[in-house]
Amino acid sequence: MTIPPSRIALTIAAAALAVAVGVFVRGFVGPFEGEPPASRPATPGVVIGGPFTLIDHDGRAVTDADFRGRRMLVFFGYTYCPDICPTTLTTIADALDLLGDDADRLAPLFVTIDPAHDTAEHMRAYVAHFHPAIIGLTGSREQIADVARAYRVFFAEVLEDGADADDYLMDHSTAVYLMDEDGRFDVHFTGSTSAEDMAATIRRRL
Repeated sequence: MTIPPSRIALTIAAAALAVAVGVFVRGFVGPFEGEPPASRPATPGVVIGGPFTLIDHDGRAVTDADFRGRRMLVFFGYTYCPDICPTTLTTIADALDLLGDDADRLAPLFVTIDPAHDTAEHMRAYVAHFHPAIIGLTGSREQIADVARAYRVFFAEVLEDGADADDYLMDHSTAVYLMDEDGRFDVHFTGSTSAEDMAATIRRRL
C-alpha cells in the first residue's frame, strides 16, 4: 500500500514535535511499592509475552529468540499516531541516552499495530527520528494480532464520521514492557513514567 505524502508529512511532523517539546502524557496506573512512580512488576498468574515472528525495519524476519541475552523493551503503537507514540518513543530514547553503555544490553522494540500502512521502510524512517537503537517491527495482520494478544495489548481502528476509509486512527494500549534476558515479562511502564525513572528501573535489573 502506498502511503500518501500528506500522511508521511504529518507523521514526521508529529514525531519532530514530540522530540522538540518533550510532551508528557499522564498514565492510568499509580505508583507501586518498591518501584519508581508509574512502573509495575508482573502480577502473579498473569502471563505477558511469548514467541513471535515479525519483520524488522530492514526487512529481515526476526523472532523473539533473536533478542535472547538482552532485555527487550517493547512498545506497541503506529507511525501516524499523533501524540502517545511519539511521546513514549521520546521517553524511551531519553532513557537509553541516560543508560549510556548499559543501553547496549537492551533491545528496544517498537511494534506497529497498523501493518497496512507501516511497512518496514516506513518504520525505518520513523524510528530513526528518535534513537538509532530502536528497532521497528511490522508483519502481517495475523502476526501483529498474535503478538499483541501475547502481550495483552488492545488496539482498534477508529474512523471519524465522513472520513476516508484509509484515514483512520488507532486506539491502543500504551504500556511499555520490560522483559528479562529470557523473554519473560518483568515490569511495565505507564504513560507518566519519566525517562529518569525508566532508566533507573532498567539499570537496577541489568
